[in-house]
Parts: sequence; structure tokens; C-alpha cells
Amino acid sequence: MSTWSPKILAIRIHSLAATFNRRSYHRATALHRPSGPPKLSPYDVNCILRANEHTQEFFGGSVKSYDSNQLASNSPIEDSRSEASCVHTSGLLVGIFDGHGGPACSQVISKRLMRYIAASLVPPDDLRQHMLGGAQSFSFLSCHNDKLEFVSEIKELYEKSFNQFANELTNTTLAGFQMHQTLENAFIRLDQDLSREAIEMPSLRTMSVAMSGAVALVAHIDGPHLHVASVGDCSAVLGTVTDTGQWVAKKLTNEHNSDNVGEVRRLLSEHPATERDTVIRGERLLGQLAPLRAMGDFRYKWTREQLEQLVVPQFGEQVIAPYYLTPPYLSACPEITHHILTPRDKFLIIASDGLWDTMSAMQTVHLVGEHMYGKAFLQPLTLPKQDITLGEISQMLSTRKAGLQKKPLDRNAATHLIRNALGGTEYGVEHSKLSHMLSLPQDIVRLFRDDITITVIYFDSEYLRNCPT
Repeated sequence: MSTWSPKILAIRIHSLAATFNRRSYHRATALHRPSGPPKLSPYDVNCILRANEHTQEFFGGSVKSYDSNQLASNSPIEDSRSEASCVHTSGLLVGIFDGHGGPACSQVISKRLMRYIAASLVPPDDLRQHMLGGAQSFSFLSCHNDKLEFVSEIKELYEKSFNQFANELTNTTLAGFQMHQTLENAFIRLDQDLSREAIEMPSLRTMSVAMSGAVALVAHIDGPHLHVASVGDCSAVLGTVTDTGQWVAKKLTNEHNSDNVGEVRRLLSEHPATERDTVIRGERLLGQLAPLRAMGDFRYKWTREQLEQLVVPQFGEQVIAPYYLTPPYLSACPEITHHILTPRDKFLIIASDGLWDTMSAMQTVHLVGEHMYGKAFLQPLTLPKQDITLGEISQMLSTRKAGLQKKPLDRNAATHLIRNALGGTEYGVEHSKLSHMLSLPQDIVRLFRDDITITVIYFDSEYLRNCPT
């Protein structure tokens, strides 16, 4: 048995007493500590913000790279994102999908819509050869950040629908190809397939997709040609720099909601005048749904008879909206914008409305523009290979010293936007505000912020300067 000297024993007793006092203090203060979200350290904040970020670089073509990230509010998150290069053509597809009524619809269309578009871009004769060779839907895309896989039973159903769609495409004529029509057809056809699958093969999975919904925004970039197709309230903003170095934000999308006068007029024109006061109530479709265009949401598209037969037995009478008289009330037809990129177009920001609820288009462009400049100072200083004078080295060091003040905390521009969206003040990002927004309890967080999903696509100015339009 070991023994201690009186001096060591006294030190040991003092140490034990101090430990006891500390524990007693923490227990006592815990009882009187005000309730509220825990305070997060800067390290904790960075771990949360960077958990889902992704960066992809490209070599050749008009796109240099993209940064993407998302932050959940709902549990599980109802936003989805998808980025992929077309295998048989030279385009890049990037999409943001904001679900409602659950994540099922947004998750499904985030994978399937890109495949429908990619197949639609292949010339009919080439597509016929691919299909005869046993090509499957996933073989038309090279995905860059895909972490979702369908279960086997639903995968077979979706593959069957895709094959039918692709085989019909082989009967079209290349001479009649129009990008606007191609994108529109892919959106509408996938929505029709979601409906048909739920009606012909009702199951928990097909009905969960049919009863939930999602707004969608897809950008297709091929050389200098940028097409943006959108249903709902996700937004795309182009960041352009002027001759004087000023940033300009060019919005390429319109939100399809009750704030859009033209959209409201379109919707009212599709229904009898007797429904003028009931189609939109309380700024929502039939008093319930905020977006006026969406995929899925067949409770606003199917006939009353279909709802009573397929949906009411499982979900109850409340699934049929009040004043449901002349469906469909909801459209999956996208609004499409075409823009020819120039060397002054530096990046494209696409995001769900969780970002735009807190920031204007101009604010996001300024933040990404500043981030572009500051990100250069995250790299080690490298000297040019040719001879250089001490004076030139001194000038480089002075420029770098000044630039280090603008060095961003995040390498990823999407993360940079989320950080500023949640913690930004007129004096910069405030840690206490950011910590509070990230530690709100799950039962109230949705009252303060929505799911946020962002992708920032950077363009190659040198390529755009020399490529033909």
C-alpha cells in the first residue's frame, strides 16, 4: 500500500476540496442559469456552417468552379441540390429544389429532373443508339456531389418511366430543337410521371412524393449560353462587373407567388370569374400554398374524384382544399430565361428562398464579389518565374498586406453567404447573433429561419472572351 508524506497529503486534500467546490458551483449555477439556447464557440459555429459545403473545379469550358452549401432548419431538411455534367453533351446542370410538406418530392426531383433534361439534350439518333445499348437514366450524367440513392423497388419504377420518356424522345426531329421547349417539356413530363406513378401504383413512397411538393430552379450552362428554368420562389442572380469595377446584380428569375402581379393574373385567367376571390386567399393558393407553381402537390392538381378515391381514405377529408372547384390550380410549367455570357459576367448565385428572406440580390453579389477578391489572399504568396526587382517584391508585399484585411474566413462562397445571412450586421458578422441563430431549439427554429441552400458558379472570363457565341 502506498503512503504520502504530510506535505503531499496536504496538497492532495487541497486539490480534492477545490474540485468539489468547482462541481458544487457549476451545479448551483446550473439551477439558476436562465433557459435558452447554448452559446456556441467560433469553432462550433464553423463546424456547423461547413458541414455540408462542397467545391468542384473544372478545366476547360466557361465554368471554372462552383461552391455549394446548405444549412437545415427543418428536420429533416426539405431542400435538395444537384450538380452534374452531361455525359453526351458539353453542358453543366446545377439545381436547387425547395420542398414543402416534407422532403420526399424535392429529393426525388433533384435526381430525376436532371436526368430527364440530360437525355433531352442528346440528338434523337444518338439517343436511340444509347437506349438500344442499354443506357440507364444515371448514365447520362456525371454527378459531382450526389449522396442520395433510391431504394430498389422505387428505382425500378423510376427507370421504367425514364425509358418510356427517352424512347419517345427518339421520335422527335433534331431540326425542331428549341432549348426553351426542351426544358419545359422535361419539367412537365416528370411532373406527369410523378402523378401517373402515384395513381397507377399507389404506395407509401409514391403517395408521399405526390402529396408533398417542391419548387425547382435549374441552370444549364454550355459555353456562353446560360439557361435558367424555374417554378416557384428560388432565385438566380448574375454577378457582373462594369467598366469602372462596380458590381451589378442581374436577376434572372421571377418568384411565382402572390407578390407577382403577372402570375396572379395568369392564374385567375385560368379559372371562372366566380372564383376570383377564392383562388388566392390570404396571399396563398386556395388559402394554403405560397408558391403558385410547383412540382408534385397533386392535391391541387388532381380532380376532386381522384382525391376522394386515392387520397381521402388515407389522409382524410381535410386534404381537399376549400373552394376546390376547377382543378388544376397549380402548374409545373417553368419560366425560362436565356442569357449569353460575356467576360464581365463573373458568377451566378442560385439559392432557395431561405437566403433571399434575409438578403437582397445586390447584397449577395457584393459579398461574393468581395469574397472573390479576398480569397486570393488565402493562397500562399508565390513570386513570378521571371526576374523581379526588390522594389516589385516590396510592392507585392504591400498589396498583400492591404488585401489580408479583406481575407474571408471561409474558402467556400456559399458558406460565406450563409454566415452573413445569419450573423451579418451593418458592422460585419456578429458572433453572438450567429451563435444564437445556429443554436435555436428545433421546435422554434423554423420561426426564425428557413432551410438555406446555395450554389455559386464561377465563370472563366478568358474563355468567354475568346469563345464564339
